[in-house]
Amino acid sequence: MADSISLPTPVSASAPATTVQAAAAIPWYLWCAVFAATSAMVGAHWDISWHRSIGRDSFWTPAHIAIYLCGVLAGVSCGYLILSRSFGSSSDQATVRMWGFRAPLGAFFASWGGVAMLTSAPFDDWWHNAYGLDVKIVSPPHVLLIGGAGMVMMGALLLVLGQMNRATGADRTRLNAMFLYLGAMVIVLLLILLMEFIGRTQMHTGIYYQRLAVAIPVVLAGVARASGVRWSATILAGIYTLFLLSLVWILPLFPAEPKLGPVYYQVTRFVPPDFPLLLLIPALALDLLWQRAAHWNKWLLAALSGVLFVSLFLAAQWPFADFLMSPASRNAVFGTHHFGYYTHPQSYLFNYRFLPIEANFLARIGWAMLFAALSVRLGLGWGDWMRRVQR
Repeated sequence: MADSISLPTPVSASAPATTVQAAAAIPWYLWCAVFAATSAMVGAHWDISWHRSIGRDSFWTPAHIAIYLCGVLAGVSCGYLILSRSFGSSSDQATVRMWGFRAPLGAFFASWGGVAMLTSAPFDDWWHNAYGLDVKIVSPPHVLLIGGAGMVMMGALLLVLGQMNRATGADRTRLNAMFLYLGAMVIVLLLILLMEFIGRTQMHTGIYYQRLAVAIPVVLAGVARASGVRWSATILAGIYTLFLLSLVWILPLFPAEPKLGPVYYQVTRFVPPDFPLLLLIPALALDLLWQRAAHWNKWLLAALSGVLFVSLFLAAQWPFADFLMSPASRNAVFGTHHFGYYTHPQSYLFNYRFLPIEANFLARIGWAMLFAALSVRLGLGWGDWMRRVQR
């Protein structure tokens, strides 16, 4: 990858005590940001599972509390950070001025996101009371909620970047790990937003690959470029995969029973999310390409990256989709035998069938490669900008 940064050397056992102490001093609000992002993504998948398994029984479900805890943590921690840097005696100069206040740039993003998330809470409650249960991700209150969570994550990324780009040694290594983890949570968030449009039944359609070509490469390229760690894209895909696998394997351990009707499928356990996408394969290939083409023209690099991402993802996901539709995947490992209580017995999903392949499938794949190339180019520019963030 262009201008890649080698991994810093860890602090040795013989290093001075002051160096070791400095390496341990990661500000509390960064840990708060990481916990907030994790709480939102766990809560979001848990809430979707709740809707699939139980329906809606109360606003104050544990899943909702986990989601909105993200907004509370972001609002309180970043609000404190803004007020303390604006009116306190802090000597921290790594701040920007906005509307008369001073704070790190990420604090403003995260605090706005926290406010948006908390604003969506009564809106979501009213929406359900007025229109009943919705099983759609993209409803007005959900879009506001997801947008707020996205702002919190962007703020968290910027907060970590401000520290990371000024740090050296073990400090930078640890902050880089936090940065990559938050980048993976961005991928989780984007795939939640796209969940209705990238289901298992759609994996043999061209539009499926077009949608993912727009959403995923920009994050892989941007976060990898800003991080500089050698296998950044692979690490991002690996964290996403492990996060989803934990939900696929843990959620069905707990009993659940539908409280709304009609019940087409009798649910007895929490319904987990789908098995994670095979992003590890194209991510690994992109890392190898970026390591060897560090000084290429960015447009040329983006074009080859787009073709590589779509080609390898298609080559991996297409046959794996066949496996997911087969009886061999209907077990606790892959979880394809779980259905929401509202799944109709004549649906494509219940009958393990793909939606028909489009007549213009090859053209759609061509467009997917173009979209992926543009997504990578946007990510490279975003990553270069993030490398300059220091406050």
